[in-house]
Amino acid sequence: MAVINGSSREHGNTEALTQKALDNIQHTSFYLKNYKINPIGDLRHDAGGFVKVDDDYEELIKEILQYDVLIFATPVYWYGMSGIMKNFVDRFSQSLRDETLNFKKTMGDKKAYVITVGGDHPRIKALPLIQQFQYIFDFLGTAFVGYLIGEANAPEEILADSKSLGDAKSFKTALWKHTEK
Repeated sequence: MAVINGSSREHGNTEALTQKALDNIQHTSFYLKNYKINPIGDLRHDAGGFVKVDDDYEELIKEILQYDVLIFATPVYWYGMSGIMKNFVDRFSQSLRDETLNFKKTMGDKKAYVITVGGDHPRIKALPLIQQFQYIFDFLGTAFVGYLIGEANAPEEILADSKSLGDAKSFKTALWKHTEK
């Protein structure tokens, strides 16, 4: 199981909620902020395809693709995923053109979850973010199994939110059920 963490804050609320949801579940976390992932020009329809980019993305995506279960963890930034996460997801266009990855087929064999935390009524206002991930997973053929939305703003605020912590416990139970199959 791989956690793709799109927060720019060290030990933020999204990471804390993710840790609660995955307590005692073996996983590997990839903190996108620790990788150099450059944006790319949209060359999907260019005969030559994408130009090779000198950054960490290709190595990172190859490592992540080794996992069967992917958890995309991102704070709600301006009612969507973080810029770090969006830049990572944008690079999927390049991966789709890389014949060595067989990206769409490989992603079609995965299960995906989303964990997000926001401070402005996220259980309602983060739903477009969840829907955006749903469309991404639908396009790739990835099974979107579930999501967890927490409500917090200030650092460590999530640890005092009994609803979010209870939801994390339920998420963990569902995760166990879905990953055992």
